[in-house]
Amino acid sequence: MKSEAEVLKSIGERLKEIRIQKGYTSYESFALDHDLGRMQYWRLEKGEANLTIRTLLKVLTIHGMTLQEFFSEGF
Repeated sequence: MKSEAEVLKSIGERLKEIRIQKGYTSYESFALDHDLGRMQYWRLEKGEANLTIRTLLKVLTIHGMTLQEFFSEGF
């Protein structure tokens, strides 16, 4: 069973992977384009933020993904 830190890191890696697939090479440009705090989003991708469901849902809505899609594909 993964620790909390390992789960947050896995979620962050998945968010980064999706961002790059959508053509954003920079977390900063993604955050600015979608009205997200740059440092907050950077911390999400690094697995260093206490991720809330609300924040995750906001980012997934930007990507046009459901929670099921996010967690089923390579998680």
